[in-house]
Amino acid sequence: MDKETFDAYVKAGNIAAQARDYGKSLIKVGASLLEVTEAVEKKILELGGDFAFPPQISLNDIAAHYCAGPEDDTKFKQGDIAKLDVGVHINGFVGDTAVTVVLSDDEELKKLEEASREALNAALKIIKPGVTLSEIGAAIHAEITKRGFAPIRNLSGHGLAQFVIHDSPSVPNFDTGSNEELVEDQVIAIEPFASTGAGIIYESSNPTIFSISGKKPVRSTMTREVLKDLEQFNGLPFALRWIVKTHGEGKTKFALRELRTKGILKEYAPLPDKAHGLVSQAEHTVIVRDEPVITTKID
Repeated sequence: MDKETFDAYVKAGNIAAQARDYGKSLIKVGASLLEVTEAVEKKILELGGDFAFPPQISLNDIAAHYCAGPEDDTKFKQGDIAKLDVGVHINGFVGDTAVTVVLSDDEELKKLEEASREALNAALKIIKPGVTLSEIGAAIHAEITKRGFAPIRNLSGHGLAQFVIHDSPSVPNFDTGSNEELVEDQVIAIEPFASTGAGIIYESSNPTIFSISGKKPVRSTMTREVLKDLEQFNGLPFALRWIVKTHGEGKTKFALRELRTKGILKEYAPLPDKAHGLVSQAEHTVIVRDEPVITTKID
């Protein structure tokens, strides 16, 4: 990894961490989910970053991929467990991080937040070249299960590359038996999820996050205008709300429908636990070295 790439990863991670912590401080009972999301977006831009994906705040049984829509009126309430997931890129090099906020004094919910956080810490302690994916998964699994919860088995951490937020390898949250080893200067996001439910998620409906994969000709002038605007994301995910602000709701929905028909629109629907158990999440981005560089950690 050259110095320019390294510096970009470090800067992206630092901005993501600052935005994550800022957003965490805003998540309070009675606050607007939409307003907190937009405040996080504003902070990322103020700090000189760009969006690797839209900031997401997923509540309770939803593990990931909930992003406020244009008219979202959700307010945080007592008893919520909120996952704030932030991704920032600098020249395509990504910092990806998440934190869980518990809006309750309930000891079981606090223990659930602790489970994903300590699972992440356990994984970070063993990261170095030569460590296997199964060893990482086993460390995560042990911390979550010893507290009485289930790791979410069909969500995982992942590799990161330039303008790619889900690259190989897949970093499991349980022991998969994989002997694949981490290598020097690999960049990965470690992302434990702990659940009081099934430990399996499914894709729900009404996505508000999308990305464009590939290029195909489109007939409609309106769709071409929207598609030209979407090219700025370089294949990275974008929020429905961002496009509606520019093009209006009707034009945006028409264009996304045509892009879906063409097979070049990827949708990221919210991901609830199959048994609707409550879910916590923690995440850091790491550059793999003998002394690993945790880009999204602020001491």
